[in-house]
Amino acid sequence: MAKKDTDKKQDAEQPQFSIQRVYLKDLSFETPQGPAAFKKKLQPKVSQDLNTKSNQVEEGIFEVALRVTITMTDDEDTIYIVEAEQAGLFNIKGFTDEQLPQILNTTCPGILFPYLRETLDNVVTKGSFPALLLPPINFDALFANAVQQAAAEANQGGDGTQH
Repeated sequence: MAKKDTDKKQDAEQPQFSIQRVYLKDLSFETPQGPAAFKKKLQPKVSQDLNTKSNQVEEGIFEVALRVTITMTDDEDTIYIVEAEQAGLFNIKGFTDEQLPQILNTTCPGILFPYLRETLDNVVTKGSFPALLLPPINFDALFANAVQQAAAEANQGGDGTQH
């Protein structure tokens, strides 16, 4: 019986990660020019804005949301704007305080991104525009850059001088 208690305690201490649910949290599509957008011979420029956010909804359960806004312009004219927020509920337990931010900012968005990419492509195609094929995103590199930037800003602000 003591061995079973020890096994249960070891299981409780083992890191746990699982997907509870993946869902579309928000979606918006605008074509400000209406039919005039289809009459132009386009030289489009595409801009992309990406961000993630996470919050703990209960003990060991985190909601992570990945939001992407795509704006297609032609010169000064906006052809379309599509924005979607893909979210997921993740069971994350037994990780250290150092490991948790990396999981929330790399692993979870990496799981959500294919769903988000498909949603954006479907919406743009249904809007009668060419397919939107977003390239893969290296969330590990983005997270590493954000950590380096935060460390650099902390070092700059630490000497009491203003820039």
